[in-house]
Amino acid sequence: MTRFVVILIVAVLPAAASAESCPGNPQALGTERVMEVNARVTPRVGRKHFPSTLPLNAKELVLTFDDGPWPGTTSKVLDALKAECVRATFFLLGRNAAAHPQLARRALAEGHTLGHHSYSHPLLSRMALPRAEADIDRGIAADETAIYGSRRSSPATPFFRFPGFASNRALLDRLAARGIVVFGADVWASDWLPMSPEQELHLILSRIEQAGRGIVLFHDTKAQTARMLPAFLRELKRRGFRVVHVVPENAGRNSR
Repeated sequence: MTRFVVILIVAVLPAAASAESCPGNPQALGTERVMEVNARVTPRVGRKHFPSTLPLNAKELVLTFDDGPWPGTTSKVLDALKAECVRATFFLLGRNAAAHPQLARRALAEGHTLGHHSYSHPLLSRMALPRAEADIDRGIAADETAIYGSRRSSPATPFFRFPGFASNRALLDRLAARGIVVFGADVWASDWLPMSPEQELHLILSRIEQAGRGIVLFHDTKAQTARMLPAFLRELKRRGFRVVHVVPENAGRNSR
């Protein structure tokens, strides 16, 4: 292996919850493996937003959910993931985490990664830089207070997704300097549009089959997504797709 490849490699850890170890569901999809991600190697990922994405193998997916936590829907999403022993990444909206901290803490307790999605969901690229950074920081503070009881000196999970993917060079540079990985997506379910769970299932599966791998974007605030998710996870298993759980660098060794 060349030095170049060594520098670019993203650490891969043993799977956190394989199908074989899923209580009560031996046919579960499970979580295939855990991938450590850091801003030095992959500062920005997701081809819907950036030129490159995570180094996933064929038929590997990272499942992500935005805008929660939200009463009713987030708990159903968590129930579906737990039933299949699948771990995902939730990009929390600060005002929702502050209003519903018990849901954020449940997601953490069940092994999911909790990233950040601003405080109030503005289009940050349209704001003056100090105001945009203030909303990002307020969101991180609200998320961490909800999850841990207080904010840390730097984010426990340095993952961020821009609302509406509305970034600019100045904000991207600031986050990179802080060691925060910015997540875009490779595939999305368009679940912000009105559709039935069955329509959403057909749409997202067709897009995943076309993409072959990647970061998948849902919203755990959407009732149609919460209702669709159990069938979606079963269908991923049937079609031979595998789930990768992303965590910050060293989290797999230090926090489990």
